[in-house]
Amino acid sequence: MVNKIFLGIQGLMLSGYGLYCLISPGMLATAAGVQATSVTGTIELQSMYGGLQTAVGVMCTLALFRRSLQESAMTALLFVFAGLAVTRVTLGLSQGDFSDYTVFAMIYECLTVAFLLWRFMSSSSEIEASAGGA
Repeated sequence: MVNKIFLGIQGLMLSGYGLYCLISPGMLATAAGVQATSVTGTIELQSMYGGLQTAVGVMCTLALFRRSLQESAMTALLFVFAGLAVTRVTLGLSQGDFSDYTVFAMIYECLTVAFLLWRFMSSSSEIEASAGGA
């Protein structure tokens, strides 16, 4: 049940933000300081912030309804968010940038990684406990 709630929240957040970025990529200039200077740049923002985030959100939503997809979706999220968190924290520290957007993203990404690690460690313990009792 905990995994379903988590996947549902991630599905809503990622799909919502992704669709917003797809429709209105210019908002990233104000929110994150990211701005396209050409049509190619706009397409890149719409693809990476809009298309990719929407796709990951849809993956989470599908996994919410198909138990067979849950572990794969959560594993994918762990790698995606760990990559984002490590990079953002490292670059934030090295560049000295702690804008509101950067700090919020760091917190969101680090908490997501911590939650996923906890869930994977919990499920490993449950598997070991049931194997020991067999």
